[in-house]
Amino acid sequence: MIDAAFAHRFAHAWVAAWNAHDLDEILSHYDEDFEMSSPVIAQLQLDPSGRLRGRSAVKSYWNRALQLVPDLQFELMSVLVGSQTVTLYYKGARDRTSAEVFFFNAQGKVTKALAHYVG
Repeated sequence: MIDAAFAHRFAHAWVAAWNAHDLDEILSHYDEDFEMSSPVIAQLQLDPSGRLRGRSAVKSYWNRALQLVPDLQFELMSVLVGSQTVTLYYKGARDRTSAEVFFFNAQGKVTKALAHYVG
């Protein structure tokens, strides 16, 4: 069960790592074999399913994203707590409203993340 304190610690550390563009710190929140789903994955023609699995695949994707948007900054708007998930509602690239759902394992690492964007 995830509690509010864990969710807020994760949220603030995750946003800080992204805003610092520290890819290793970003990845430290994730399990080695985690799955990332995002429509941007398909838009960048990395995988038509919009899914990537494993740190190395996602690291390449996020590295490319940071190169494409060198001034990327996230602004956390809300932290939503579920029983096994945390959802972050934030402003992302180009002030685009985003929500990301994170699934956690018993060690507190993300095993799956689902990114959503205002269309």
